[in-house]
Amino acid sequence: MLPQGGRKEACCSLAVIYRDTAANDESMAAVQFTNLLSQLERVRTQEQNFLQRHNMKIIQQQLQVKYATNPALMARVISTCLREERRILSSACMQEQGPLEKSLHNSVAFERQKNMDNRVGIIRGSVQAVKYIEDLQDDFDFRYKTLQSRDIDDLIASQLNPELQDWKRRQQIAAIGGPLLTGLEQLQSWFTLTAQSLFQIKRQLDKLGELVLKVTYESDPIPLQKPQMEERVKYLIYHLIKSSFVVEKQPCMPTHPQKPLIIKTGVQFTTKVRLLVKLPEVDYQLKVKTTFDKDLPPGRVSRQFFILTNNTKVMDIEDYSNGCLSVDFRHLQLKEKKYINGTKGNEGLLSVTEELHSLSFEACFTVQGLTIDLETCSLPLVVISNVSQLPGGWASVMWYNLLTDEPRNLAFFGNPPRASWSQLSEVLSWQFSTFAGRGLNKEQLTMLGEKLLGQHASCSDCQVSWSKFSKENIAGKPFSFWMWLDSILELIKKHLLPVWNENYIMGFVSKEMERTLLKDREPGTFLLRFSESHLGGITFTWVEHKDNGDVKFNSVEPYTKSRLSALPFADIIRDYKVISDGVVPENPLKFLYPDIPKDEAFGRLYNSQPSKVHPYIPSTLIPISELRSNSSTTPPSCRSPEPPMTPGEFDMLNEQLCFDIDTMSSPYSE
Repeated sequence: MLPQGGRKEACCSLAVIYRDTAANDESMAAVQFTNLLSQLERVRTQEQNFLQRHNMKIIQQQLQVKYATNPALMARVISTCLREERRILSSACMQEQGPLEKSLHNSVAFERQKNMDNRVGIIRGSVQAVKYIEDLQDDFDFRYKTLQSRDIDDLIASQLNPELQDWKRRQQIAAIGGPLLTGLEQLQSWFTLTAQSLFQIKRQLDKLGELVLKVTYESDPIPLQKPQMEERVKYLIYHLIKSSFVVEKQPCMPTHPQKPLIIKTGVQFTTKVRLLVKLPEVDYQLKVKTTFDKDLPPGRVSRQFFILTNNTKVMDIEDYSNGCLSVDFRHLQLKEKKYINGTKGNEGLLSVTEELHSLSFEACFTVQGLTIDLETCSLPLVVISNVSQLPGGWASVMWYNLLTDEPRNLAFFGNPPRASWSQLSEVLSWQFSTFAGRGLNKEQLTMLGEKLLGQHASCSDCQVSWSKFSKENIAGKPFSFWMWLDSILELIKKHLLPVWNENYIMGFVSKEMERTLLKDREPGTFLLRFSESHLGGITFTWVEHKDNGDVKFNSVEPYTKSRLSALPFADIIRDYKVISDGVVPENPLKFLYPDIPKDEAFGRLYNSQPSKVHPYIPSTLIPISELRSNSSTTPPSCRSPEPPMTPGEFDMLNEQLCFDIDTMSSPYSE
């Protein structure tokens, strides 16, 4: 029980202090118990090691708690141990006592010792009341030095704050399609336990203040150190709670849950804030107020907005959050301010989707005499007025959260930094994982890099400018790289998900690479790729081998969302026909690259069934291309129309339009 450094001296003291009669004498036991505590105190004060002194003080306190009301029990335990010790020693080395030796152990000597013990005990007992205060001072001194040197201050600065910043950075990455955000519950637990420790120290300081009013002395450390300690604890509590006020869910329109941080005027959006500290005493409603573009410098943006709906709400305790407070704003809505004479004032150089805004949250409350002002803000927002601005707005959200962890750099697009291709390619793959269910493989990312940066510039260290990614048109095309890629994402999401998730779409391959891959394959081998000339188009190309050994490639006109809305893409591949120089229509598609039989690849994806509604004749939409003879070496691509189209319309528009023909299958047709 005793520390190793003080065991020898303390054990010797036990043998001197305790006598056998104390076990049956309450007053003697009380005196001996007081003497024991005094001896332990003397040993403790002489100990040089700071932690050893603290441990011995704890032992004194434990003895007082356990034996102060029944010192005879302590006396009996120690007397029993001492008798057993004497018996063992005497059995080993004791010789027979003579008359003189026996006379030294008579009752007179014992009474003299007893009287001396009583007098010393009375003197020592008179100072025990002061010892309680001294113990409190020692405890205060230990806690003060511990707190001042390393524990809570160091915990907040070196661990809690970095963990909070790391969570906020992971929230940014999750917002643009990265790994799912976790860790808030653990962070909340750490914040709450730290706050509880600080509140406990504050209560102990208050108790020490009460003791100082009752008893103090010259050079008393409590009045000297307590004010400094109180200010430090208040500072830590204030900043801990203030930093624990976070945006748990960034602003997002329910209509576009996978594209947060984009707000359309007139459309409701949601957001949620949470206090990570469980407060001990808040007996009134804690109201949170939202403000749009708070303290925005004049002239920073060309448009100004205000919150149309109620912008104040009360925080509630959530069951799953272990008693912490949060508030969920579900019906916020923005409206653009009207301008005098119809003008918006300062027209900036930035586009609508490059203007960044913020949503602020504020609250104020008092806890245990401390008034704390809470304030936090969302990540930068893009405000649009038309859904056609959504792709550009999402590009801005991705670029910002990829390249900076600053929470409110609203001037970011005044001089946007470049992104390395390794960074950008990872984010682009996340977009396909989020919106299409499967990310891009290494080959597809390489093809995209060549599309954006050139044939030999897709290395990971290549730098991509914001303008090249989102604003400049691709050479020879009326659209930017991002607009082209975003239209492909939309096409996959709405019309090609089953085929895409089976990994049947090669996707990003140039016409030159396409011919290289197909030229040595079996006739009828085809591959699927996204159109480079159309926004949101997919095409297929198949290979044919002439009798003279020549290789011919045929590419169908890209299918866009308007065509795919009428017929599923897998059914188009199954039913596709080609008419060439009056030859009976046939399906030229035999093998999906490299060598997978068409029906084996797409069979489980076929889903259109002939109509069974009577009395109508069952019908099927069949996509047909007309392949006309051409003397040129490289034949033109097969042109396929938008189904359905009647035979009458076919005759009238055949010379001018590309089309798919709607044929009738019935028992009367030949």
